[in-house]
Amino acid sequence: MGLLSRKAMCNSHGQDSSYFLGWQEYEKNPYDEVKNPKGIIQMGLAENQLSFDLLESWLAKNPDAAGFKRDGQSIFRELALFQDYHGLPVFKKALVDFMAEIRGNKVTFDTNHIVLTAGATSANETLMFCLAGQGDAFLLPTPYYPGFDRDLKWRTGVEIVPIQCTSSNRFQITALALEEAYQQAQRKNLRVKGVLVTNPSNPLGTTMTRDELDLLINFITDKEIDLISDEIYSGTVFSSPAFVSVMEVLKDRNLENTEVWDRVHIVYSLSKDLGLPGFRVGAIYSNDLIVVATATKMSSFGLVSSQTQYLLSAMLSDKKFTKENISKNQKRLQKRQSKLVSGLEEAGISCLESNAGLFCWVDMRHLLTSNTFEAEMELWKKIVYDVKLNISPGSSCHCTEPGWFRVCFANMSEDTLKLAMQRLKSFVSSITVNSKSHQELKNSRRKARTSRWVFRLSFQSFHDREQDER
Repeated sequence: MGLLSRKAMCNSHGQDSSYFLGWQEYEKNPYDEVKNPKGIIQMGLAENQLSFDLLESWLAKNPDAAGFKRDGQSIFRELALFQDYHGLPVFKKALVDFMAEIRGNKVTFDTNHIVLTAGATSANETLMFCLAGQGDAFLLPTPYYPGFDRDLKWRTGVEIVPIQCTSSNRFQITALALEEAYQQAQRKNLRVKGVLVTNPSNPLGTTMTRDELDLLINFITDKEIDLISDEIYSGTVFSSPAFVSVMEVLKDRNLENTEVWDRVHIVYSLSKDLGLPGFRVGAIYSNDLIVVATATKMSSFGLVSSQTQYLLSAMLSDKKFTKENISKNQKRLQKRQSKLVSGLEEAGISCLESNAGLFCWVDMRHLLTSNTFEAEMELWKKIVYDVKLNISPGSSCHCTEPGWFRVCFANMSEDTLKLAMQRLKSFVSSITVNSKSHQELKNSRRKARTSRWVFRLSFQSFHDREQDER
C-alpha cells in the first residue's frame, strides 16, 4: 500500500456519495419485470431511452453507415487505422450544425473552435485543466450534478465553492448569492477562476432565464474570470420557456470582439439529446484559440473512435432525421414527465415546475421526521431498501434544504414508471397512517393525563371544601 500514489489513496473521488451508493444498491438487486419483479427500480440514472426506435429505424435504412461503407465499398481499414486527435472534419461539421439546429439556428458554431472528447465528463475535466489548478476554485450554483465532485476536482485539484440557491425563488441564481460565494472562496484563500453552470439544469430540469445569463456575463466581466456553460440537455427542452444558450446572449449583446467573448466556453454531448451515453461523444466549444489548442492536445487521453465519428457524421448530416428526432424526442419527454408528475401528485407529492431534462426535482420535505439532512437520509434509505426505488437525495446534489430528491423518468418503460409510482403511493400512505396512529396515541395519552389531572384537582377541591366545612 505504501507504494501507491497520493491520488490512489485520496478519497476525493466522491464514490462514497449517496448518489453513487444508490447505484451500487440497484446493481445488487436490479428490477426486472420477469426475472426480478421485486427488485430496485433505477430512478437515479439520467438516461434517455425514449427514442431508440428512431435511431434503430435510421440505422436499418442506412446500412452503409452502420456497416462502415461508403458508396457500397468497405472503409473498415481506413477507419481502423490511426487517426489524429483533431477528429474527422466531416463529423465536426455535422456536430456543430446539429448544435446550431437545437438552438433554433440563432447561433452558429465554427469547426475550428470545437474539441472532441470522450463524453461531457472528459470535456468538463479538460476545461478545468485548461483554466484552473491547485489552489483555484470554480463557483457552482446549488443544487448541482453530484458527479461534478469527481469530474472537476478529483484529478485537477480544483475546489468547488457553492453558490447557495434556494426554493424561495425556484433555485435561481442571484447577484447576492454569486458575491457571497466569491467572498467565501477568498476567505478560504482560493483564487476564483470561473463559474460553471448547467443549462438546462441538472438536477432541477429547468432552463436558465435570460436575466440569470445576463447576470453571469456581467459577473465574470467584473471579476475577469471564465464561464463554463454545460449545455448537454439543450435538446431536451420540451416546453416553454425556450432554451437560450449563453452564446446567443453574447451575440445579442454584441460582445463578439470583447475580452469576455474568449472567457465563455460550452460543453456539449450526444448522451442526453440523442440518447447515446455509451458512444462517449462529448465536445468543448471555446472562442479562445489557446484553450482550443490546449484542450485538443489533452483530448489524446479521451478520444472518440473513428468508427463512432463516421457513423454519427452520417446520422447527423441527415437533416430530415435530425429534425424529426429532435421534435419527437421532446414530445415524448414531455409526455413521460407529465406521467411522473401526475403519479407523484396521486401520492401527495409535488415537484418543482420543470421544462427540460430527464428528471424532476421532487419535494418530499413533508415526509421528513425533522427538517434535517439526517432525516433526509433516513427517508432515502427507506425508499431505496423498503420501497425499492433508487432516487438521488438532494444532499448528494449539495442542496441547502433537506427533503428534495432528483427522480429520473426517461430510462425505463411506461409500465415500470407506473409500478414505481404505485410503490411510492403505498409507502406515503403507510407513513400517513402510521403518523396518524402515532398522533392519535399521543392525543389519547394526553387526554388520559388531563383526565387524571382534572380528577385529582376535583378531588383536592372536594377535600378542601370538606375541611372548610369541618
